[in-house]
Amino acid sequence: MRQTETTTTPLARPDDDWFSTATRWTQLTFTDDDPVRYDAEFWSDVMRDTHTNALCLSAGGYMAFYPTCIPYHHRSSFLGDSDPFGEMVERARRLGIRVMARVDPHAIHADAAEAHPEWLARDEEGHPIPHWSFPGLWLTDPFSSYHRDFITEVAQEIVSRYDVDAIFANRWEGHGGISYADATARPFREDTGLELPRIGDRDDPAWPEYTAWRSRRLSELVVHWDDAVRAVKPHARFIPNRGQMLTRDLVRAIVDDRYPMFFIDKQGRSGLEAAWSPGRIGKRSRGMFPGRPVALITSVGPEHHDLRWKDSVGSPAETVSYIVDGFVHGARPWFTKFKAECFDTRWVAPVVQAFRLHELLEPRLGRPDAAEVAILDNVRLDPQNPWAAYNLATSDEDGVYQALVEARVPFGYVADQELSAGRLAGVKLLVLPSCRHLDAAHVETIRTFVAGGGSLVVLGESSLIGSPDEPVLGLGDVLGVRLVQGPRGPVKNNYVALIGEHPVTAGFEGASRIVGGTTVLGVVASDDTEVPLRFIPDYPDLPMEEVYPREAPSDPAVVCRTHEAGGRTVYVAYDLGHTYWEALQVDHGRLISNAVRWAMGDDPVVTVDGRGLVDVAVRADETGTTVFLVPLEGAKAMRGQASETPRVGEQVVSVRVPAGRTGATGRLIVSGRDLDVVVADGRARMTVPEIELVEALDLIWD
Repeated sequence: MRQTETTTTPLARPDDDWFSTATRWTQLTFTDDDPVRYDAEFWSDVMRDTHTNALCLSAGGYMAFYPTCIPYHHRSSFLGDSDPFGEMVERARRLGIRVMARVDPHAIHADAAEAHPEWLARDEEGHPIPHWSFPGLWLTDPFSSYHRDFITEVAQEIVSRYDVDAIFANRWEGHGGISYADATARPFREDTGLELPRIGDRDDPAWPEYTAWRSRRLSELVVHWDDAVRAVKPHARFIPNRGQMLTRDLVRAIVDDRYPMFFIDKQGRSGLEAAWSPGRIGKRSRGMFPGRPVALITSVGPEHHDLRWKDSVGSPAETVSYIVDGFVHGARPWFTKFKAECFDTRWVAPVVQAFRLHELLEPRLGRPDAAEVAILDNVRLDPQNPWAAYNLATSDEDGVYQALVEARVPFGYVADQELSAGRLAGVKLLVLPSCRHLDAAHVETIRTFVAGGGSLVVLGESSLIGSPDEPVLGLGDVLGVRLVQGPRGPVKNNYVALIGEHPVTAGFEGASRIVGGTTVLGVVASDDTEVPLRFIPDYPDLPMEEVYPREAPSDPAVVCRTHEAGGRTVYVAYDLGHTYWEALQVDHGRLISNAVRWAMGDDPVVTVDGRGLVDVAVRADETGTTVFLVPLEGAKAMRGQASETPRVGEQVVSVRVPAGRTGATGRLIVSGRDLDVVVADGRARMTVPEIELVEALDLIWD
């Protein structure tokens, strides 16, 4: 690389695991005019007041905010002789804060494009692709020398001149489509013997090859960048931004040791996303990388799909609730502010509140997760559309998640890549929402889990294998069912009849049947099972005079089985999770809750009774147990920004007493008050008064 200027900034003591203590992040994204407008003292105060211990700060790439020496590294037009990046690095270091420099390689200015046309992304006709938002800019090809050489040089210049711990890359994977430039087309042809697939032809047989090739090339780029900065400063890292896919859309064998922590760029809720969505991000991340830190990037402005109001401020109640539900479930808090100049400071107080709550609860959050219920995370890439990888939500999973939150059941995730006997050691119940991508190894691991006393709740098409003409339920022998008809739907006007009394049908008194599903499977049940619900054969939904059942209930809809090893299984032969999420019928949520509670048995690790929607998490070690309670109640819990701080009334909490313990002392960490704890019949019971935003009930066992 070129010779660069030196700095007088003292280097911090090398620390290879600095990311383990980077638990509260401030991100400041400079704009072109910020060098002459930003107030450095204001930002020092923000970092001090939030007790920030890690800073992500704009440095370069698309625009440099320091006096770079690299040709075509476009300096801010307002930079002059200043160095806002360097000034903020020094201020952060004086506060004992770790620093990560942000670079953005997705676009370049006209002078660079003219000098280096080989850097540009191109469409199918070979034309350079202009920036979709700002005229005069051009998108870059992620497989060109711009990413591999130019951005590498920028990263090395930053790491050599400033006391930073890492480089963070945003928008580094390309523009969300194929670049047909020679930088991509030629190596793809050399590696695969194929031409790049056409965007308009999803049946092009080259798509799976391109998806795999892109994954490998991006993974190699991560390694290349990381090696480059570590060659300059051994403890430093290059950590490109990630979505909720973590490394699923990269080659894990290549990049696994290159991500000491993850930064999930899901900056807020939009559309119909539920208030529990930040907590799911934390759970999903820990389900794949249990011991690896993850931070959830939260914008202080509103987020709504493609609508971007970056100079605005979102609802303070939404901001603090989003951060809190995320960190309670393992996603470290990170707030991001676009533009250092502030037109509206209403975001400061909620961020300070959320960050200080995290600091207060951090010691208890460090305890191991004690949830005994886990959802199997069975996500797969679409080989025909590699950019769809970040859209993880499925209605099957959403419905199960919502029902478990409503039931106050603490639960986590297990990624199917991590599915093993060791990973399931602390799991009592595994829930399969509609896992369509289970292979033989997954099925065998689950079969062994049940043989060892584990329990299952399996919905719909989970473990469906074989051809469309001869489908088979891979877990059918475990569940006590045999498939006789593959998925059928969409079915209208479907109902299931309640057959006798069973815990799974509790709470439906007065009803002889409830709404069924929209996709159903035909199964027969073995003799050693119970069938508390059966399908009512189809009948029309119009004309109204014809809407009545012609036949008695017949095929099994829900099949329950008790196993010799002590576990229980429940199979639901229709899309219960999807139907619940789409229609939000109370009966569907109750049925999911009943199935989970029956399969779990009579001694759950924690129960919480009271009014309102409460997200529950539980952490425990040899000395104590902490139950986290996050109210999600409110008129906008299911859509839109929260307009007021969520709160719920009195909650009665019961916790299973660990073996060998006889009593406990209880304290509410957030409100700072002691609790009366009554221990009887192996459980500790206590009453928690009204909760606003979050509470942590801490039990220390005698």
